[in-house]
Amino acid sequence: MFVVIAYDIPNTKRRTKIMKVLQGYGAHAQESVFECDLAAGMYRQLRQRLKALINVTEDNVRFYHLCQADVPRIEVVGVGREVQLIGAYKVV
Repeated sequence: MFVVIAYDIPNTKRRTKIMKVLQGYGAHAQESVFECDLAAGMYRQLRQRLKALINVTEDNVRFYHLCQADVPRIEVVGVGREVQLIGAYKVV
């Protein structure tokens, strides 16, 4: 599954931890946005790891799921890099 993950974490230490976890699962698309192509088990694992790190009263993490038909329609304007197609999915 292709998932765009955006986060707003006001605490610098927690934000850095979240970013480091996400780096192991996907590509850093923008400052607080990652694009991830994950198997279902990896997605569950990632959610569990993030849930253990965040403060639910202060932090906001959003998961935007794109169906396979939507992934080829991702557009990048400016300095961002294009998503590369590998097999049936696009990954960065």
